[in-house]
Amino acid sequence: MTDNTDTILLPESIAAGHDLRVFADGCYEPGSGEGGWAFVVYRNHAEVASGFGGVRDTANNTTELIALLEAVTWINSNATGEAAVVWSDSAYAVRGCNQLRHIWKNNGWKKISANAKIRSRTIANPDLWKAIDGQLSRNRLLTIAWCKGHSGLAGNEHADELAERGRRSLRGKGIR
Repeated sequence: MTDNTDTILLPESIAAGHDLRVFADGCYEPGSGEGGWAFVVYRNHAEVASGFGGVRDTANNTTELIALLEAVTWINSNATGEAAVVWSDSAYAVRGCNQLRHIWKNNGWKKISANAKIRSRTIANPDLWKAIDGQLSRNRLLTIAWCKGHSGLAGNEHADELAERGRRSLRGKGIR
């Protein structure tokens, strides 16, 4: 996604019809291969839940997807029947949830390309995408939306801090 005016103007109009506002974020340190994920849940502007953790031998997009999966799983376990918007600053995760996962699923979780040889390649993180699809398919009241990262949006900044805490928690500990 690009940072165009329409994208930037959407957050308030999307959030207006949702009881829960959830922010999901991932982080990654290339030198160590360690990453972190986090989500923060708000109801009526008050934080009601959060979660975070660390992942070894990972990539940035993977941590973004784990954060989103953990957030949606929390919603489906703890807030069934409530309208919720999950905000992510990952254009990859948001576009994957809202557009590409339906295509990938119908294509056997394969990439799409005009080149027949490329078409047979699997997508990155297929197990995460299948799990996300399963969670999103269970709850039609969920909206996945993009927000600009590091722009002062309190929920996104808090999720970012928790993801970093999750990454740092790996030092001297086991795998997620």
